[in-house]
Amino acid sequence: MRDPYQIIERPLLTEKSMDLSHSGKYTFRVADDANKIEIAEAIEKMYKVTVTKVNTMTVRGKMTNRGFRMRQKGKTPDWKKAIVTLAPGQTITLFEGL
Repeated sequence: MRDPYQIIERPLLTEKSMDLSHSGKYTFRVADDANKIEIAEAIEKMYKVTVTKVNTMTVRGKMTNRGFRMRQKGKTPDWKKAIVTLAPGQTITLFEGL
């Protein structure tokens, strides 16, 4: 099994993910090749909690225009997002002091 820190890249801290955290759902950016079982095991090892459900989705990259007078077209890379549901009564502290 891979290191949990290679599977879970970082937590996503947005307004929507903060609203979901009040209901026991936490959002993370994960490795593109990680599956739901690996994600659940990594979260359980990193945060010492029990995961009940994992939902994953691939977020498409956006088209970009760069350069002088928008001559260079490009695209940001696709990435994978996971929404992890914890057992009732369990929480994850993503940041301290706020």
